[in-house]
Amino acid sequence: MHVPESPRRDTYDYAVIRVVPRVEREEFVNVGILLSCPATKFLEARIEIDEARLRALDPDIDLDTVRRHLAAMEAICRGGPDGGPIGLLPQRARFHWLTAKRSSIIQTSPVHLGRCMQPGVSLEHLMERMVRVRRA
Repeated sequence: MHVPESPRRDTYDYAVIRVVPRVEREEFVNVGILLSCPATKFLEARIEIDEARLRALDPDIDLDTVRRHLAAMEAICRGGPDGGPIGLLPQRARFHWLTAKRSSIIQTSPVHLGRCMQPGVSLEHLMERMVRVRRA
């Protein structure tokens, strides 16, 4: 009896990207997801900034600086010279650099593991669950 093969599921790692407007208070807003799937050579940061939520934590937050730093994360994911010296590293090294523990305004959650058939679909699912806020 022939058993059909199940669809291929690849392992991925992800971290939630957080903005911590006042590091000493340890309050944060999730603004994106960083997802790496080495088997498919996928590394992407997807960002959506909820300015009102960030301003609720710090009315004086410099959103232009936040946007620049988050754009740098996206460039590092894409790789190449636009990502600076880190953008030239191998893909897996870039993911580990981006998810290293920091005490700055831009931080990531601990790295979590998942399995998927399409990393882009998983990334969108994580954005919906972890970043986007449902409004009543």
